[in-house]
Amino acid sequence: MKVLLLAAVVALIHGSYATLLIKGPTQPVLEGEELTLECLYSDSELNISQVHFEVFSKHMQSWRTVWERSWEQSWCFFGFRSMKVLRTEERLLMYISRAGSFSEGPYRCVSNNENVTAPDNSSQPLAVKVHYMGELSLSREGYTSYLGVPQELKVRLGDDVVVKCSASSSEEPIYSWNKDGNDWILPSSTLTLRKMTAMDEGQYTCIAVHPSVESLSKKRSFSITVLSEDAAWYESSNGRLILMTSAAGVSLFVFILSVSVFLCRRAKQTKTSKGPIDDRSQKKPIYKASVESLPSTCADKQPLV
Repeated sequence: MKVLLLAAVVALIHGSYATLLIKGPTQPVLEGEELTLECLYSDSELNISQVHFEVFSKHMQSWRTVWERSWEQSWCFFGFRSMKVLRTEERLLMYISRAGSFSEGPYRCVSNNENVTAPDNSSQPLAVKVHYMGELSLSREGYTSYLGVPQELKVRLGDDVVVKCSASSSEEPIYSWNKDGNDWILPSSTLTLRKMTAMDEGQYTCIAVHPSVESLSKKRSFSITVLSEDAAWYESSNGRLILMTSAAGVSLFVFILSVSVFLCRRAKQTKTSKGPIDDRSQKKPIYKASVESLPSTCADKQPLV
């Protein structure tokens, strides 16, 4: 009898409380695909009016609310995420039209209702993973350039060329290099060419393939031209970069010098334009009967100063 009574009490308690859940993809989503999340209650007739979405910010290391403008359909921008939130009396949905790297992260549903059994009135977090790959970037070892490797890289005879290929990706890509017209493939992210000769001229291509999604791949090419022995140093890509950097530095120096000279001349003109202060009170004493005198009831005939 006591066992039945205890079971009835547990069932009554369980029926009076609701469990908040979040539904979404359990497998990684491919970049560009649509992503849908839903908040709902289990074993309860409670409506969803007091529930909202939250996403965990890696930069802030905290949960951030995905705000809504109204009860109707509205676009909500959270950082780089573009989310479309739809709320009804029974459902709360969030759409991400094109999933990307910034769509990743734990999501959860949070309620202000006290009859929610989960800790902090929130659902268990749902980790959303997106398979993505950014554009490839090429950088030459030993040379710093914000533009990376140019489309046509001109080098001097006998120079070394080391180019590294990289890309932001959800998983470390598989890199390889090839040269147009040749059947060799270099399985590496770094292309190393020593003692350049005319035989090394041509177009080189870096290919990056996602290890989990073969269809997700990127490629980028550049050509190498080897200059002759009598070519001037400034004809190479590195020489042109040095000239451009030097010209920019000289221009900046001239600009700063010109502004400094202008400010100094203006300050000097301002200083010389100020004349002596005409203080008439310092030239003669002020008597009671004088024009400059002030009203007074004292019969003092002595100068005030």
